[in-house]
Amino acid sequence: MPSGRELAYAHLKDTVLSDPSMQGQFVNEQALADEIGVSRTPIREALLLLAAEELVQLVPKRGAYIAPIGGREIGELFEIRTMIECYAARRAVELGAVPLAEMRAQLDEQRGLGEDQAREFIDHDHRFHSALVAAVGNEMLSKTYDGLRARQIRAGVEALFRSDGRRKSVLAEHETICSALAAGDPEAATAAITEHLSATRRVLQSG
Repeated sequence: MPSGRELAYAHLKDTVLSDPSMQGQFVNEQALADEIGVSRTPIREALLLLAAEELVQLVPKRGAYIAPIGGREIGELFEIRTMIECYAARRAVELGAVPLAEMRAQLDEQRGLGEDQAREFIDHDHRFHSALVAAVGNEMLSKTYDGLRARQIRAGVEALFRSDGRRKSVLAEHETICSALAAGDPEAATAAITEHLSATRRVLQSG
């Protein structure tokens, strides 16, 4: 059974940080403790862990602050995602290990979600991309990519809220990636991945 700190850490990372309404806000430790059913101590311990990952800022006498995702952070996140995912596409094609069934399954799940399910949509988005990275079979690469998950989900949800048409575009872009991989065309796949990530980056940096 997970500890109070682990529960608090998971809830903060997977739910609070990805909530667009929490960007630029301070975390209410007591409300969060009541919501999860733990004391404030594990909340504070979890916030210390998140501060070490630079996902929250600890402000003396004020508490934990969730800074809005900034231009530099967006740029660096999408730069490293492009590097990893394009490599993964080339390598998976080379190895004959493209996880097309899993990627299409995640895409189908995305198609079935409603407009009010942005978080679920981006969860499947992450699984779509991480399946390709995992297919390479490089555990260090997968761990590095998984380390981006909180920022990836946060950025993805924010992009959906900033652009009404982004959801439909993501579905089309994912289909283009799948088609290129199905054809065994690494150049087309990397071009599709690069354009997909660049489109989300443009939405996030347009404001």
